[in-house]
Amino acid sequence: MHILSRMCFALGALSLALFLSGCQGLKSSPEPPPTQPPPQNNNQPFTVAVTPAGGGSGMVTSDPSGIDCGSSGSTCTATFQPDTKVTLTAKADSGFQFAGWSGACTGPGNCAVPSDSNSTVTATFAATLQSINHIVFMVQENRSFDHYFGALKEYWRQNGYPQAEEPFEGLPQFNNPAGALASNPGCDPAFPFQQSPAPFNDCVTVINGAIDPNSPQITSLKLITQCVENPSPSWNESHVDWNVIDPVSPTPTMDGFVHTAGHGVRETQYVPGQNPPESDYDGIRAMGYYDWDILPYYYFMASNFAISDMWFSPVMTRTQPNREFLMAATSLGHAYPPPGSGEDVGTSTQFTNKTIFQALEENNVSWKIYVSDSNDGALPPHTELGMYTFANSHKDHFVAASEFLKDAQSGNLPAVAEIDPGFGTGTSEHAEENDSQPGGKIQVGAQYVAGLINGLMQTPSWKDTVFILTWDEAGGFYDHVPPHQWPVNPDSFTTPIDLGANDVCAQKTGPTCEFRYTGYRVPVIVVSPFSKKNSVSHTPADYTAILKFIETRFLPSFGGLTARDAGQIDMTEFFDFMNVPWKTPPTPSSIPEQPNNAPCYMDKLP
Repeated sequence: MHILSRMCFALGALSLALFLSGCQGLKSSPEPPPTQPPPQNNNQPFTVAVTPAGGGSGMVTSDPSGIDCGSSGSTCTATFQPDTKVTLTAKADSGFQFAGWSGACTGPGNCAVPSDSNSTVTATFAATLQSINHIVFMVQENRSFDHYFGALKEYWRQNGYPQAEEPFEGLPQFNNPAGALASNPGCDPAFPFQQSPAPFNDCVTVINGAIDPNSPQITSLKLITQCVENPSPSWNESHVDWNVIDPVSPTPTMDGFVHTAGHGVRETQYVPGQNPPESDYDGIRAMGYYDWDILPYYYFMASNFAISDMWFSPVMTRTQPNREFLMAATSLGHAYPPPGSGEDVGTSTQFTNKTIFQALEENNVSWKIYVSDSNDGALPPHTELGMYTFANSHKDHFVAASEFLKDAQSGNLPAVAEIDPGFGTGTSEHAEENDSQPGGKIQVGAQYVAGLINGLMQTPSWKDTVFILTWDEAGGFYDHVPPHQWPVNPDSFTTPIDLGANDVCAQKTGPTCEFRYTGYRVPVIVVSPFSKKNSVSHTPADYTAILKFIETRFLPSFGGLTARDAGQIDMTEFFDFMNVPWKTPPTPSSIPEQPNNAPCYMDKLP
């Protein structure tokens, strides 16, 4: 055997690398193994840095002591001796929660930091529903969503808001690409208005069961006057608005707004001198809308805080039954105010069913009603809770609205508060019915609301308050989205018990005759430190969701006043509890002032 062969055979137990290099001579020597870093010198002290973060608050402490950190955004550091076992503990403040660690530790438990190197840790605290200690709601009068906020998308586009290109149910002409102008069939000019003793000519839009071919299309128009004649939102008119040909049809054509607005003026003005003068005989005002020129404050707040484009009044009729739903999640079968009833505490006809305020009282949850019409100090005053016998024995819970900001400043806000609009003082935004004395200035109402919300932002109570602003019903003004149908009726009252013989649904019935249907859309703005920024909810709800929100926060085992509030969203989708986006409110200089200098006339349009 060759000598080299014998050597390779003898070395067979050696490594393959050595065998190949030594015997074959074909491979280069292997690279030496990489040099490992020297081990940490455990005889050196190490540093731990902790930063609290998130929208909540809490404390981070260490064992052994050294870290004692509670201010969000500020970093606490401590140096520990070699090989010290350091454990960090996070404890959320009342109403908040610890959301977890990041950095040198992860997860929700205690944090054991490495003892052989410097460490950086972030502790995130979040708000919760329990962080909200005050719910305030205010319900203004008679404005539809399209009437007030139909132009929001254009405002967003012009001002660079991030939601500008997201889905939104506003007036179609402001979509991208733009849709056709919203429209309704108008009054046939062959039947002009004329006063008695001439024959009564109604606003004709339907002939022989079809839209009148001679009916002009009335398109939506931007209003310049802040004062318009009041269209009727009552039971009959709301159902004709739904479908002008067949008000009980299951198909919403949303084409009766101009007809009902024109009909209302023609009816009241037929007999000369019988009623205050009005002049919109053709119902054009029903298609009017406002934008940021008239309502800059509302447009700013609706763009920065949380709103919904699927928020409805509870029932397809006028103010009182809707406000009954606001109090008790039912109108007890009423489509109209009960005969002889009023909204003053102690009136002869009052309801006895339970309201949200009675439920709060029974559970020892504080509540108060701030009344805008009580300038003379005469309490209890004109308020929807006055429609219930419960109010008679709780007069001490009614205070003047001038007390609201005082309570917010002093820390004396109740858990739940309602601010009644100024029905008699002109701050409710309700349209009026007298051309000779134009009124119903919406800018006056918006100014009033701005003073309340802006004032709240500057008080200590801002940190844990939610202010919900909405409107009681659409007021007969056009909206392109039909009322929403809930799966069940609120209670045992399926249809109205107080219809007249000639009312819609009295002789011919249909789905919209039931209380399963809401009214039309109304605006809503949810203002709070916890409100999502630039947010639009698309989840259908009516404003008995306010009751569900109150119940969820303060009456978790209550179950609801009726099936209506029990079936609503709890409104938590309007909030960002992790980040608390408006922990610091907008600076006063960034919020546009709400003027009151728009013209006010009612005898012409726009």
